[in-house]
Parts: sequence; structure tokens; C-alpha cells
Amino acid sequence: MSLRIDERIARRRDELSPQERRAAETLLAHLDDLATYRAAELAGLAGVSKATMSRLFRSLGFADFDEVRDHLRSLRVTGEPRRVDGAPDLANQIAAETTAIQRTLEQPALRDAVEVIASARQVLVVGWRNSYPVALHLREQLIHARPRVAIAPAPGQVIGEELADLGPADVVVAVGFRRRPRGFGAFLTAANATGAAVVLLTDPSGGEHVGRARVRLECPVQGPLAYDSYAAAMSLVSVLADAVLFERGRSGRTRISAISDTYELLGEVE
Repeated sequence: MSLRIDERIARRRDELSPQERRAAETLLAHLDDLATYRAAELAGLAGVSKATMSRLFRSLGFADFDEVRDHLRSLRVTGEPRRVDGAPDLANQIAAETTAIQRTLEQPALRDAVEVIASARQVLVVGWRNSYPVALHLREQLIHARPRVAIAPAPGQVIGEELADLGPADVVVAVGFRRRPRGFGAFLTAANATGAAVVLLTDPSGGEHVGRARVRLECPVQGPLAYDSYAAAMSLVSVLADAVLFERGRSGRTRISAISDTYELLGEVE
């Protein structure tokens, strides 16, 4: 079954006995910390027998309590926020972030991405949902180093018109971390059809889209906490923009000076 445990309970609620419904309510109340309990403890919390709790697991399509916990871990792997490992371990989180950043910044493909972005006629940076803040930050950094960098989609808009002016001299940077919109693959196919080089920023779950990108940069986002972390992705943005600025040489430095002069003229920043 592909349904989440809460959906399974909702669908079968009317078929459950009063004791099983009480056990189901206890499960729902403890989804975020089930890993800290044993099946017998959950039964005690619900005020039902261990046999009743076992019957509930089977009626929901699980062989036993271990399978329930595996199911919750699988939800986390797909990006759904789920705390299944007890209290946060900040030392473990710091270690995970450090490893993720190191893996991200040591990729040989980073050099390839810098070259195509620095030399492109124009750059379109695209991201949806949780990928959009990373895409926006990348655009704001790149626009200091080189001209003609756009972000898409604009709020409330679609993406089709953004591809109309692209050609072989251009680059599309597609930011697509897990829980991507359903049409993400179709967008990459359309971007490739323009002749533009596609640079894909994604996490390990984006493997199915590798064939649609000229350059793939992988950024781990899953750590020991309930929510994904974009520390590695933001570090990649910083390093990528810095390298593009270096690659642009004097023109990049001149552009930054001109932007700073305009800030001062308009009094836009402190």
C-alpha cells in the first residue's frame, strides 16, 4: 500500500472496533515519536491489549510494529517532515551538515557548471516550492557577477513564456530538490528542446532527471532532523557565484563596482 498511515486510519476508521479506534488515536497522537516506544507501551497508553494493537497494525496493512516504524522512516526519505528518532541531537546535526557541505563542494561537476554559467549569453534560474528560495538566492548572487540573469517562475505565473527566448548560447539552472512539482521532468525536457545547457541542482532523489541535464550538482538535504536542511545548497550557491565572478574577471569586478555606486546613488542599502 502506498497510503500514509494516517490516510489508512482515516479510510478504515468506520471498520475498526472501539478498542482499535482508541489504539488508532494513540498512534496518530504519537506519529512523531513512535521510535521511542515499544508496541506494549503504546497499547498501555491507549488502554488496550497488546493483541488489539497488533490487530490494528494488521488491519492497516502492516505485519507488525517494526513495519510501522519503517513506513514512517520511508516518509522522511521522501521529504515529509517526520521525527522518528527521538529528541534532536545537535552534535549529530552539525556533523551531518559538515559532511553534506563537503560532499557538495568537492564535486568535479562544479567546475563544469561555472564554465557554462560564466560564458552563457543569458541565464534562467528556475525553482518551485522549497527549491525557489535557493534559486532566488542564486539569481541574486549571479546578477552581481554577470548580466542577464533571470528567475522563474514569477509569483503566480507559469513557466512556458520564460523558455521562448532561450537558445544554444543560454543556460537554464534548474533547482529541483525533493518534493518537486509533478511537471518538473517535463520542464527539463522543454528546456533541453530550446538548445540551452541545463544545469541541475538536486538531491539524491533527483537521479531520474540526470539524463535531462548537461551538468548535475548534487546537494544532500536530509539530515537527522524532521525538516530538510539547505545548508549545503546555500554553500553551493555561494561558491558557484564566487567562481563565476572570478571567471568573469575584470568585467565582473567592474559590474560589482557599478552596482555598488547605484546603491549609493539611490540610498538603497545602509
